Amino acid sequence: MKLSRSIRNTLALLFTTALLMPATLGAAEKGEAMTFALASPAFRHMGAIPALYTCEGKNISPPLAWKNLPKGTKSLVLIVDDPDAPDPAAPKFTWIHWVLCNIPPETTGLAEEAGNRPAEAGMLEGLSSWNRGGYGGPCPPIGTHRYFFKLYALDTVLDDLLSPLKAEVEAAMQAHILGQAVLIGTYKKRGK
Repeated sequence: MKLSRSIRNTLALLFTTALLMPATLGAAEKGEAMTFALASPAFRHMGAIPALYTCEGKNISPPLAWKNLPKGTKSLVLIVDDPDAPDPAAPKFTWIHWVLCNIPPETTGLAEEAGNRPAEAGMLEGLSSWNRGGYGGPCPPIGTHRYFFKLYALDTVLDDLLSPLKAEVEAAMQAHILGQAVLIGTYKKRGK
């Protein structure tokens, strides 16, 4: 019997959850800290990002989910970038795909296409390498690139920024990072 990709992905997620659950329960019973984690139902860590979320598809942001925020988290920052630009064999710079600040700590994720709509009240969009806010999907000119979805838990809200660059966000949050979770996806253009 051949299963569709979405059914296989769902089964893989359920299987992974079942495998991790006893370890998670054991850590909680021992009073150990739970791990701050970022995931997507659209692709696994170090897996290929579906074309839907790239310039070859609808170029919409993938759904993201997180758990186990560090105690004292007052806001979250999401930075999505590609350190392999323009060519993974000879990278020269990091291309910024999305910068989103002041995500409320009570949220547990971002829906598909969240990066293609105006940021929700209170959130702040930084500038991508396209010099605009919002999400811009993978569109590598050559080779397979890595896309780092980095979620930072902060002990503050970044109030004094207006359409900031990634470097300005990183400088503002420097002394306020309580934890970081990373999800890496890969993408190679069809026929490249």
